[in-house]
Amino acid sequence: MSRSRDRTRRHAAYLRRPREFYSLWIAATTTYGVGDIVSTIAFLEYVPTVDEANPIVAGALDTFGLAGLVGLKIAVYLVMLWISVHGAREGDGLLYYFPPVLLTAVGLILTGSNVWLLWVAS
Repeated sequence: MSRSRDRTRRHAAYLRRPREFYSLWIAATTTYGVGDIVSTIAFLEYVPTVDEANPIVAGALDTFGLAGLVGLKIAVYLVMLWISVHGAREGDGLLYYFPPVLLTAVGLILTGSNVWLLWVAS
């Protein structure tokens, strides 16, 4: 039996290029996951006169405390990871690359903003 040359039968991008896949998601985890969560917690703890600006995050914090913040971040992260894996399986480069790149960019902006506000408020 010979192997099919049909391109639709290729392995998903995360299987063909696992180093790329993990690098993209490590960057997203570092900036969006760790950076934003840690800087938000520091900001909320050390500058109690300022409230969370995002109404969804503020609602999660009011209802569930810091666990709400972390849970919301994990939920968004997992949805974006699912979209990326789905895109890789379907051969859709936009769906594969967009989620980790978006989370990395948002994480950089939010972390930078939080750190800057912490510095200004001190």
